[in-house]
Amino acid sequence: MSTGPDGSTPGPEAGEPARGPLDGLLVADFSRILAGPYSSMLLSDMGAQVVKVEGRGGDDTRTWMPPVRDEVSTYYLAVNRGKRSIGLDLKDPDDLALAQELADRADVVIENFKPGGLAKYGLDHASVSARNPRVVYASITGFGAGAGAALPGYDLMVQAMSGLMSLTGDPDGSPYRAGISVFDVMSGMQATIGILAALTHRATSGVGQHVEVNLLSTALSGLVNHTSAWVAGGTVPFRMGNAHPSLFPYEPLPVADGELIVIAGNDGQFAKLVQVLGLPELLEDPRFAHNQDRTANREALRPLLVDRLMTRTRDEWFRTLLDAGVPCAPINTVDEGVALADELGLEPVVTVGEGERAVPTVRNPVRFSATPAGYDLPPPALDEHGAALRAWLAGPDDAPLPGGRG
Repeated sequence: MSTGPDGSTPGPEAGEPARGPLDGLLVADFSRILAGPYSSMLLSDMGAQVVKVEGRGGDDTRTWMPPVRDEVSTYYLAVNRGKRSIGLDLKDPDDLALAQELADRADVVIENFKPGGLAKYGLDHASVSARNPRVVYASITGFGAGAGAALPGYDLMVQAMSGLMSLTGDPDGSPYRAGISVFDVMSGMQATIGILAALTHRATSGVGQHVEVNLLSTALSGLVNHTSAWVAGGTVPFRMGNAHPSLFPYEPLPVADGELIVIAGNDGQFAKLVQVLGLPELLEDPRFAHNQDRTANREALRPLLVDRLMTRTRDEWFRTLLDAGVPCAPINTVDEGVALADELGLEPVVTVGEGERAVPTVRNPVRFSATPAGYDLPPPALDEHGAALRAWLAGPDDAPLPGGRG
């Protein structure tokens, strides 16, 4: 990553378009499936140049279908924009030499092999950092590099083993997984945070470091109040369906034509709720005076609220309650969620690529006032940039990556 004489990263010349805050950063992405590719995509959105190294069969998610768009897995499309793909067989000496050269030139290496899996190729942290001391090397595993190193790191396993599934689902039914691979996504975010922190440290120290993230640690951190209930309070949380263990109301409640999320996060919001419902007498009832009282007496309070909520439709209550300052929400489908974001001016969908290669994707959620995110390259076909990248890796190590930003 090039810097000015004072160590700062030079900005664009006058008249040039603004570039992402990570412009000039080279990322060698040896990861696949979700956590690592999600992290490298976030870095690419912010201006980094990402080279996606794939085996000859390609990233597993290329075959995870349906659904598809133009016969390409939408799962793969979701986390691979902004990258260049090169197919390398690490068992082939020539391909391995190219992979090592890429790692040696990179500012950042991301990998999610089993711990120790890259050592035999000279692509583990110890080997790469010996050749490239400035590298920030990020490893994403399922259960760390210690006693859990041999465990396969699938998100569903971690949802089960961390305790999340014990909290998800109907109290009288079976445990459920979350609707997305939540800990893969969160681990990708944690890896990105770690990489950016390590790059800041490198800017002052001149040396890189090893950033390690594992899904189980991410899960336990992400369970926040539930893990705290146990480690700080000695209480094992249990499955409550859509109810909240520490707040009421904070769940879907029945209305005339379905359900509506209704929230009273504090005493003031509860006062507004009961006024709108025409139940001001509940404010004088000591069972409902404060949040802890309402939570303890939720079974007595719920039918009183539901009796009034059932008199009107979801849309009627949604507008009425919001106007009164009571948080509430309809339970949307994914298409309705995207439409809502668009209605709110969040511009949730951005198109990557041009012509037949154009792909609609979901916008990076971070906004920058001076260095906006970029969406230049569509998710690559397998080895799409292989020839150009092989030629570049065979040339001088100070040559610019072919193709510019993206």
